[in-house]
Amino acid sequence: MSSTELPGVRAAAAAVSPTVSTVRVAEGERLRSVTLPGLTLTVRSRPPERTGLPPALFVHGLGGSSQNWTALMPLLQDVLDSEAVDLPGFGDSPPPDDGNYSVTGHARAVIRLLDAGERGPVHLFGNSLGGAVATRVAAVRPDLVRTLTLISPALPEIRVQLSAAPTALLAVPGVVSLFARMTRDWSAEERTRGVMGLCYGDPARVSADGLRDAVAEMERRLALPYFWDAMARSARGIVDAYTLGGQHGLWRQAERVLAPTQLVYGGRDRLVSYRMARRASAAFRDARLLTLPDAGHVAMMEYPEAVAQAFRDLLDECGGS
Repeated sequence: MSSTELPGVRAAAAAVSPTVSTVRVAEGERLRSVTLPGLTLTVRSRPPERTGLPPALFVHGLGGSSQNWTALMPLLQDVLDSEAVDLPGFGDSPPPDDGNYSVTGHARAVIRLLDAGERGPVHLFGNSLGGAVATRVAAVRPDLVRTLTLISPALPEIRVQLSAAPTALLAVPGVVSLFARMTRDWSAEERTRGVMGLCYGDPARVSADGLRDAVAEMERRLALPYFWDAMARSARGIVDAYTLGGQHGLWRQAERVLAPTQLVYGGRDRLVSYRMARRASAAFRDARLLTLPDAGHVAMMEYPEAVAQAFRDLLDECGGS
């Protein structure tokens, strides 16, 4: 493994597309690039308040990035040594050489990152697609996971919410290119407001600065030549994972997770049904549940204090390590 520390932002994306702007880095954060055979990952970190704190890794959802954890990580820097990864093809990580955007492919990338950095076992966090990825990692490599915190994990649903159907349609061949053509005149702000309307329980909670930063990030992503392909293939990966049965099924793997698990579900989630909370609580053998009636799909961005407190309670149960 080779790892290069970055001075605040990095311009490696310019090698892919010269017009792509740099990635936003909040005060106190760092970015580094981790190069593995066939794979390069960008990792966002926030230095802990003191040395010796247990490591944590945060995994974002479909269309997201490590920036999705920027609000939560500072609230835990007194108890965790935190890193958040940009999955292959998202954030500032380029596509994987093998083009594998399946849940298993993303899980393999996380495992390789943890093995290469020798940071495991970690407190593993996942949201949406990242929740499915984290579940698979915890099931197949229990040695890498101390605790598991899942926020609206994308686990199979028999009756998918109607509001989630457009996201599922991204997996259908040809739909992404059609959508890209149909929306080519949409501004980055229009697209951003649409995403926030889908992901937030109350989009009005987003500050003016937060909206501005999100619009800038949307503009950056749309300039990436592989943006739509990464979205389509990852959406297809979620749909494929939903259809897997036997030992590779996500619910079967949830039952195999040994790590103490904190589940977080939002009552206004339009992508992962609130009713799945009960099934998840029954599936994970050592689970506790936090429900946030007013939260949407990204509780760690809407209600970071509540999510942080839930993790602190979990950490206390586990002896603080």
